[in-house]
Amino acid sequence: MKTPENVDAYIASFPADIQTMLQQMREAIKKAAPGAEEIISYSMPAFRLNGMLVWFAARSNHMGLYPRGSGIEEFAVQLKGYKVSKGTIQFPMGKPLPVDLIGKIVQFRVEENLRKGRK
Repeated sequence: MKTPENVDAYIASFPADIQTMLQQMREAIKKAAPGAEEIISYSMPAFRLNGMLVWFAARSNHMGLYPRGSGIEEFAVQLKGYKVSKGTIQFPMGKPLPVDLIGKIVQFRVEENLRKGRK
């Protein structure tokens, strides 16, 4: 995939059902981090506020959220039942996104970045 020009172009490059999930992910992140800048990083949609917050992307069989390792560690209990790795959370395609949980993870990352910025 060619690097998209912006997040709208990234989302538009997928079928309608995937676009819906991507838009839900995007809106959950924007709601949790209203002051964050939306960018493309590593060819994926991302949000930045006092440094990188999170990335997200559609994959072949899941929607990925990339909140850095700290975001995964902090919510390990709530993430039981989802496939996770050091820096990735995989939400299965065709199932509702846990937008409240996504929002909490993003809020945690915002607070983490703001604390880091004050040091």
